[in-house]
Amino acid sequence: MKQIAKLLSLLLIISCTAQETDSEQDIETTIIRNVKIIDVRDGSISEGMNVLVKNGIIEAIGEYENQSDANIIEGNGRYLMPGLAEMHAHIPSPQWGRDRTDETLFLYLSNGVTTIRGMLGHPEHLKLREKAANNEILSPRIFTSSPSVNGNSVKTKEEARQKISQFKADGYDFLKIHPGLKLEVFNEIVKTANEVGIGFSGHVPVDVGVRHAIASGYGSIDHVDGFLEGLVPEKAGVSPDQNGFFGYNFTHLADRSQIEELVALTKKNKVWVVPTQSLFTRWFSPIEPEVIAANDGDFKYMPKSTVEQWINSKKNLIGDPEYTVDKFVLFTDIRQELIKSLHENGHGLLLGSDAPQVFNVPGFSIHHELASIIDAGLSPLQAIQTGTLNPAIFFNMEGQFGEVRIGASADLILLKNNPLDDIGNLKNPDGVMVRGQWLDREMIDKKLAEIAERSWDI
Repeated sequence: MKQIAKLLSLLLIISCTAQETDSEQDIETTIIRNVKIIDVRDGSISEGMNVLVKNGIIEAIGEYENQSDANIIEGNGRYLMPGLAEMHAHIPSPQWGRDRTDETLFLYLSNGVTTIRGMLGHPEHLKLREKAANNEILSPRIFTSSPSVNGNSVKTKEEARQKISQFKADGYDFLKIHPGLKLEVFNEIVKTANEVGIGFSGHVPVDVGVRHAIASGYGSIDHVDGFLEGLVPEKAGVSPDQNGFFGYNFTHLADRSQIEELVALTKKNKVWVVPTQSLFTRWFSPIEPEVIAANDGDFKYMPKSTVEQWINSKKNLIGDPEYTVDKFVLFTDIRQELIKSLHENGHGLLLGSDAPQVFNVPGFSIHHELASIIDAGLSPLQAIQTGTLNPAIFFNMEGQFGEVRIGASADLILLKNNPLDDIGNLKNPDGVMVRGQWLDREMIDKKLAEIAERSWDI
């Protein structure tokens, strides 16, 4: 190991020396010096490391050496880990304006989210994806869905064939499935998607049901949608369309002995699940909305009108006569059992919070989500893996991002304290690097202050 470390250190010296004759490379070459690197595969930590970043890629990693060439970021013994992926993100549509889009993308970055999977696509998002990839804008890496595929947008088999083929030709990364699709239309969507070579993810329409959805080969099922309904025995004799908010109305009917079988199906069919559990612990919890709004500093980054809409939405949801605290507790317990089982025995989990959705501010909400899945039984390391290793595997890009390793994209988070000890240590990073672009804490705080000042004026 010492010989390898010396070799890597030598690579750093050679690379840095080479910069003396190339001023352009000076700008694009950075050394993050003296850090503790977190290996997100096994939780091990390598101390006293230098990380050489060139043209947005990690080129070398080695033991600490006193070097002064290139752009130097002093790690001072702090922790370095890969950036996170928000696998159920939303990007503003054009009517919100370019400023709002840029601010939303920065909110993600400010919290160490260096990859986002946009779950409600728009033609403008295809342009943003390319600009982000070329570092023409300050943005996380973007994957984008098609516009919504739902019961209103796709009503017939013919329409399914036409639209899915067009979405593929347009260049969207995958299809976003929403509720309302009839079974025969859904099946045509799946058939066409397989023929043209585009994946699909999202909700489980009631007519489809979770078992058929899993067997159809979703890339991911988000929100654990359809799973609670899938636990209701046929003898219950209920109408599927009376399921309520993600199956809440069927909470008392769920047969938890069927969890093992449902989870095994996801593994057999290689279907990932994005829990978005923070959506339920915040939007659907019995906590009064004004209490959350008063105690949550994140809300200052959202327009006041948006926060007011969130408050009203939550009031309507928990004000339903069918809603009780005891029922919510049972509902949450079932979801947590599903999440833990899907992690341990299913194909795997992907980190996503559905931001900006009710009470989930982009970037900041990823910390609520990490805490929520830890509450479901995952360790901090396992939770971090859902936002680093797993997304890279999901996109068939293992080794290209999601780890601090040679050859990977320089998407990095610098932290004072170890997040494996306390997931809360991921909040307020000392710095974030996205494809080699460094954002220090001072810059992040300045930009956040500007966003907060503008947001409350809207």
